[in-house]
Amino acid sequence: MRTTYGWARPLATGAMLFLAASRAGAQQLHDYGVKKEFNVRIRMRDGIRLSADIYRPDAPGKFPVVLSRTPYDNSNAGQVTQGTYFAERGYVYIVQDSRGRLDSEGDFTPLVAEAKDGHDTIEWAGVQPWSNGRIGTIGGSYGGWNQWFAAEQGSTYLKAMVSIVTPPDPFLNVPYQNGAFLLGMVDWMILVDSRSMQNLKANDLPSLYKHLPVSTTDEAAGRHSSWWKTWIQHNTYDEYWKALSYQDKYAKVKAPILHITGWYDDDQLGNTMNYVAMLKQGGSPEARANQRLLIGPWPHAVNSTRKLGDVDFGPDAVIDIRGTYLSWFDCHLKQTGCEKWGGTTPVRIFVMGDNKWRDEREWPLARAKPTPYYFHSAGKANGPVGDGTLSPTAPGAEPQDHYRYDPNDPTPFVLSPGALQLGTTEDQRSVETRSDLLVFTTEPLATDVEVTGPIKVKLFAASNALDTDWTGKLVDVHPDGYAQRVLDGIIRARFRESYEHPTLLTPGKPAEYTIDLWSTSNVFKKGHRIRLEIASAAFPKFSRNLNTGGPNEASTAIKVAEQTIYHDAQHPSHVLLPIVPR
Repeated sequence: MRTTYGWARPLATGAMLFLAASRAGAQQLHDYGVKKEFNVRIRMRDGIRLSADIYRPDAPGKFPVVLSRTPYDNSNAGQVTQGTYFAERGYVYIVQDSRGRLDSEGDFTPLVAEAKDGHDTIEWAGVQPWSNGRIGTIGGSYGGWNQWFAAEQGSTYLKAMVSIVTPPDPFLNVPYQNGAFLLGMVDWMILVDSRSMQNLKANDLPSLYKHLPVSTTDEAAGRHSSWWKTWIQHNTYDEYWKALSYQDKYAKVKAPILHITGWYDDDQLGNTMNYVAMLKQGGSPEARANQRLLIGPWPHAVNSTRKLGDVDFGPDAVIDIRGTYLSWFDCHLKQTGCEKWGGTTPVRIFVMGDNKWRDEREWPLARAKPTPYYFHSAGKANGPVGDGTLSPTAPGAEPQDHYRYDPNDPTPFVLSPGALQLGTTEDQRSVETRSDLLVFTTEPLATDVEVTGPIKVKLFAASNALDTDWTGKLVDVHPDGYAQRVLDGIIRARFRESYEHPTLLTPGKPAEYTIDLWSTSNVFKKGHRIRLEIASAAFPKFSRNLNTGGPNEASTAIKVAEQTIYHDAQHPSHVLLPIVPR
């Protein structure tokens, strides 16, 4: 078992709000029996009836309501457990199948009907005889999206949200991330095809990832998905995606929100963006004053494990998260116990490497110093045995690095097909043996280096193709050589200036790119090394750029690209690390 190094840092002093909240939830005993009603039909404004399972206290009176809306089966074991948990503690818990999914009527087209359906359901719940008119919503991933779309409709009954691993707007992550199609959506397309949950093991997923054109992958999987083809057709940030965006409507959201994500969450960006934006743009003073952010050492399935891959983050990694949900709703729906959510530290993060939770006053951290670590080489940075180095020293006159990117043999991204998790702490050494990526590594660190905050790569590069991709990956290299992935990102070259109006490359001409790697909190321990990889594919996390400049996901034509990376005084390629003083 591999463990990250060190337990030296003490927990920060302050409100300790999340720890206190979760402990309070864990200690609270339940007071009610549970009355269950299954397949309750709730009529939407267009006459379609959506199916909901309702768990409520088996007692007279009116109670606050917690609503979850999901495309993943409202009768699954997790929902049954959660519904019972809340009902025993004095809440009505409603879990509803999204339109066209499982027992709900209508047709499922991702995101399209969720705003109106969510709003109509909240309005219905607000006037039921067992409801006191105070509604909270909860859900993760697509269920997080559901909350935001509904919140922007302005129901006066909505008083609080718990937004878990919620993706940002569609073109920033799912299904396109900075213009590159997230090929992991093949798994999701199969999973939610038709009405019931589908078995991913019925397909050879690695073969499907390789299928061209991407637009007919549904047919290759034995499916016929109209929305899959719609997604491929709309391959720029056009009116279709703008209509399905929510991050331009923060001023319409008036609810206090608990934002929860993980450093290895595939949708992490949404929660950090939403937290920061709601502090400034939330639609009411109460909303702006009551935003909280919790980030653990977790994958998309938050709080599910203390160990990711070969890295064990220790016994504190898993918390009483359901108790945390309960405490948040107790404050904002029952208006009790709010002192646990006060104080001056609204952000709680898990610092990996130290393996400790820490309370913070803001996000990003004001005391984190953005520090450029520049690329250096004598022109042979290919692979781990190359001469690529990384340091805070700015480059002078240095030769370029080169590699050949062949879409027929794309640089791999280490993941488990069908796991619905696009990478965690996997050892990258098998990938780094290839010649189609560059590796830049620091010397062994003389002291611990804490990197906490958003991370971006500034890249100067040229290609002989009309379009291509550029990827960056931050790696923590352990003393025994284990190359632990920390995070990664991608930019499709044609979208370097605008997602709405793509611009093809001039072959051979250098251009400047920003690759967003999202955020982390990781202490690179003494003796470790910081590494940055540059490539032109991360397959099968993202679809291959075929380098032709044509409609990438609708084509089978392929061009091999010759890539050039610059790192000199005029083109100072670097990764910008937010370093926290120790």
